Amino acid sequence: MAAKKPAETFTAEEKAAMRQRAKELKANASKEVALKDVLAAYKKMSPADREIGEKLHALVKKSAPQLWAKTWYGMPAYANEDGKAVLFYQDAGKFKTRYSTIGFNEHANLDEGSLWATSFAIIKWTGTVEKQLAALIKKSVS
Repeated sequence: MAAKKPAETFTAEEKAAMRQRAKELKANASKEVALKDVLAAYKKMSPADREIGEKLHALVKKSAPQLWAKTWYGMPAYANEDGKAVLFYQDAGKFKTRYSTIGFNEHANLDEGSLWATSFAIIKWTGTVEKQLAALIKKSVS
């Protein structure tokens, strides 16, 4: 009987994200270099994903200027003073999903009771979306 091949556990996109994260950890880039990396990541996105990402970027700067832009697993993210990613933007093209995601990590102060959302699907930027995200971003750094 022929030996079975091990099942593929990660997609090519997931493997690329892990390689990118390892590279980010080694680079230990300055905030200026990290910002350039984020802006370059936005430029690589599809026009629809880029539009959402750039609007998120502007909203973070306005709502939580203490956060700084950096990449996290190759995705644009916004970190606290300790360099820990508080929130991130995963464009739909990154893992070939039908919607982009704005996610909050454990360093975000969103705890509410025994259950709270940590990621949100976004397909279109609207005034209502902007208000909801502004409130979440402000709460995440409170």
